[in-house]
Amino acid sequence: MAGLRFRMTRDNRNSLIAAAILLAVFGLGAFYMPTIMIAVGNISTVAAGLIAVLFVLAFFGVFWLRGRSQRNRHD
Repeated sequence: MAGLRFRMTRDNRNSLIAAAILLAVFGLGAFYMPTIMIAVGNISTVAAGLIAVLFVLAFFGVFWLRGRSQRNRHD
């Protein structure tokens, strides 16, 4: 492992910042999701379920968009 070196470039730095933001947003979202679902579930259980589904879809949607962006950049 002594031979491995990582050189910080502008692209790497931007990717690191984006990953940190995504981790913070989705981490906080997952942390507060039970509280949000209980609050919304008091009004409508269907709406609480939809919020959970939308949260999961948003999580994977970000990676899908990132993949499309990377694919378009390299074509």
